[in-house]
Amino acid sequence: MKSKLKLPKLSRFQLFNITFGYFGLNMAFFLQTSQMSRIFQTIGADPNKLGWFFILPPLAGMIVQPIIGKKSDKTWNRFGRRLPYLIIGSIISAIVLIVLPNVGSLGLGYGSLAALLFGAVTIMLLDVSSNMCQQPFRMIIGDMVNSDQEDKAWSFQNIYSNAGGMLAAILPFVITAIGFSNIAPKGEVPTTVKIAFYIGAAVIAATTIYTVVNVKEYDPVEYAKYHDIEEEDSKEKAPSLWELIKNAPKIFWELLAVMMFSFISVQFVWTYSTGALAENIWHTTNPASAGFQAAGNWNGVLTFVQSLAGVLWGTFVLARLKPSQRRKILFISLVLGGIGLIMMYFVTSKMLSIVPFTLFGIMYITIGTEAFAMITGAVKGKNEGAYLGLFNWQICIPQIVASVSSFAIFPMLHGSMSAMLFLAGICALIAAGTVFFVKPVKE
Repeated sequence: MKSKLKLPKLSRFQLFNITFGYFGLNMAFFLQTSQMSRIFQTIGADPNKLGWFFILPPLAGMIVQPIIGKKSDKTWNRFGRRLPYLIIGSIISAIVLIVLPNVGSLGLGYGSLAALLFGAVTIMLLDVSSNMCQQPFRMIIGDMVNSDQEDKAWSFQNIYSNAGGMLAAILPFVITAIGFSNIAPKGEVPTTVKIAFYIGAAVIAATTIYTVVNVKEYDPVEYAKYHDIEEEDSKEKAPSLWELIKNAPKIFWELLAVMMFSFISVQFVWTYSTGALAENIWHTTNPASAGFQAAGNWNGVLTFVQSLAGVLWGTFVLARLKPSQRRKILFISLVLGGIGLIMMYFVTSKMLSIVPFTLFGIMYITIGTEAFAMITGAVKGKNEGAYLGLFNWQICIPQIVASVSSFAIFPMLHGSMSAMLFLAGICALIAAGTVFFVKPVKE
């Protein structure tokens, strides 16, 4: 266990500076998750094979985040320790956000292998760059925030994350209301979605510039002093990832089942929510239909609702938690999320669909806040970046499991996307049951 008691107390403005960048990052991420299924079905992807495209993001996360974490643990230059990786990642993200929605406009052919491969590679690049941005933001909290403020910092980051998600989710709906076309020729992505992605590119660039200008990371001497690292420790060769895994704190493994079932649930929601809404409310499975595109916009509205619920829950509940309350609130949120997703199987009206997504929003922000608060309270300062990268495997592996298993499960459920959300709810309830095996570290 590490000591973070020596770290100075940060002002509210300093906490804002180190967490606000997640607004732009998650705007890009939410655009991807809320519109990815819609984009690929629009350019001709078989709904039964959507899982292949959703394997790429977690694969990128598994590879990139531990590497960035391990490398940045030993990176010290005039731009900082973690920030150089943020700069590179944000530049790539902005470029890819401009390219991705135009995949259907390149003349590669509706449903053609070339179009789908181009889209898949673009998604992978977006995820590589997003992961390059994610790690620095997470690691800066571990580097600079003391034990008493950790829950507040993680909740702030997730509040701004959800605020970015709110903007990303509502953009296609608002742009349509302004008067831009929400339909396009067969195989092309509507103008509303393209404009939303362009705005996302501008926002992630702006928030990155703000972070780089306003955040001053600790230099090696300060960092060692605050984290009880001896000078000879900071110069020793970094352990391999395998050595770190073998010596991981106990809570690293105790959280494994919670994260596994939680993110299988989350992945099913990301993959099948648009199709489930089109199926249950608009009674269509045709991606070229106006009903399906309307469901895509409504999914954006519901993602806005989900994010708003997360912001409110984070502000009034998570930001005020004591470390001893983490496990209890994680259990409650997973139960609420599980109930909400099971409800989605039965919902047939737009207004009623707000309730399940509200409950899912509470579940989603709590996983991201409390799991990371627990793990940063237990890992050693000199290898913190590497451990946070390795912990990200507990997010990525479940997503891959969910995507691969969907090839068998989806046909078994007669191709019903709403049934996949019912299954997501069951997984969330199982995750809630495993919370009782987690014993948070006391600092």
